[in-house]
Amino acid sequence: MRKVRPLTVHHLNELLLICSLVLLVAVVAVRVSSRSGLPTLLIYLGIGVAIGTDGIGVTFNDVELTQVIGYAALVVILAEGGLSAKWREIKPVLPTAAALSTVGVAVSVGVTAAAAHYVVGLDWRQALIIGAVVSSTDAAAVFSVLRKVPLPKRLRGALEAESGFNDAPVVILVVAFSARGPIDPWYSLIGEIALELAIGAVIGLAIGWLGAYGLRHVALPASGLYPIAVMAIAVAAYAAGALAHGSGFLAVYVASLLMGNARLPHWPATRAFAEGLGWIAQIGMFVLLGLLVTPHELADDIWPALVVGLVLTVVARPLSVLISAAPFRVPWREKALLSWAGLRGAVPIVLATIPMVGEVPGSRRIFNIVFVLVIVYTLVQGPTLPWLATRLRLGEQDATADLGIESAPLERLRGHLLSVSIPRGSKMHGVEVGELRLPPGAAVTLVVREGTSFVPLPSTVLRRGDELLVVATDPVRDAAEQRLRAVGRGGKLAGWLGTGGV
Repeated sequence: MRKVRPLTVHHLNELLLICSLVLLVAVVAVRVSSRSGLPTLLIYLGIGVAIGTDGIGVTFNDVELTQVIGYAALVVILAEGGLSAKWREIKPVLPTAAALSTVGVAVSVGVTAAAAHYVVGLDWRQALIIGAVVSSTDAAAVFSVLRKVPLPKRLRGALEAESGFNDAPVVILVVAFSARGPIDPWYSLIGEIALELAIGAVIGLAIGWLGAYGLRHVALPASGLYPIAVMAIAVAAYAAGALAHGSGFLAVYVASLLMGNARLPHWPATRAFAEGLGWIAQIGMFVLLGLLVTPHELADDIWPALVVGLVLTVVARPLSVLISAAPFRVPWREKALLSWAGLRGAVPIVLATIPMVGEVPGSRRIFNIVFVLVIVYTLVQGPTLPWLATRLRLGEQDATADLGIESAPLERLRGHLLSVSIPRGSKMHGVEVGELRLPPGAAVTLVVREGTSFVPLPSTVLRRGDELLVVATDPVRDAAEQRLRAVGRGGKLAGWLGTGGV
């Protein structure tokens, strides 16, 4: 029996050097990608292929490890996508996105599987697996080529929501088709998908709401802890959803979407942290997938990949968009771009490892067909998407970027927020804000009157029933409270009349 050598510090040093060099090359590749208009996934895959068996010669064939790392990377990517998505853009098109993620996926799987079976000659299990694997779109690939052509909010929201939602049913289908034994009846699959999606959505909503509530009301001692807490909550949503036999991918996206629109403290830092983790996840996953493929074995699978991809791109995807969008008022130009914007990226290649781990007959061929399909049709669709958006007049030329506004807990500022209600009989009625004569370091920042809030001026006259929000620093908090109580008892002349605040 061969003895496994333990990992030493020397091995760690070599690994850190290689990983850092790969990351640096990948970061530089982003610049190349932005100039060429190609999605960065192609460059990352190319880096992995160059390092692999037919390149430098690094041998890597651990499919199970690739699947585990791929799942982990997808969790981070979905979390980053949910945190960056804007609810105000997704809300109006939520029914459309839900239809694309369910009905659209079913149509795409059926049409693509039929082509793989009747045209390419794959058996029905292999055909269904390929149909399910390639039916998931990748928003990261779409927007990496559309960064120079901002889309209308309606269309952008539909694409973002679809890419976040459709991973869940696709994963369930691929796992079901890759299981040993006969495939469950269609009505059983629909019931299983509906149940897992419902469990995932409920868990995502619960964990996202609790996480957002806690982060808004608990002041952490350092701003750098907030991004870590947000990502930890998102990952917890995935794990809880998966352990509850629900859709962990839907749970993490829903929880992240909720937290991303909850106005959390230190949001710009959290957003940047999540974006950085998303880049690392994409780089690591694509490089690893590039290592797993063996280029000289792809020759026999190029033709099947071209045929399946052609049917998917010009028949299955447009048909799924037409059927899914039929109940909604979607303009034909938006339908056209939605049909062409069904780019495939990380998810299909990762999902293609599921039948390999399950030892499905012909699973290696399935992986090779999916790999070639993603590469070829990303090269075809990626560079032409901005052109099509411009030709369809769907680019917003005057789109403006959102401002980054930082919020901080009062404890970090060594301050306190005092809430003061003016009851009946209080002598604060009729007093101007400036006449409160609060100590330096304390100020009335907001007045709520009859359900309406406004920022007061020094000449604003206070009334019975008003609620005041007063910010006071630590050294003057007690003095501010005493002054407010004094005015409430003795009016604006309280100090001069000797009326105390105790």
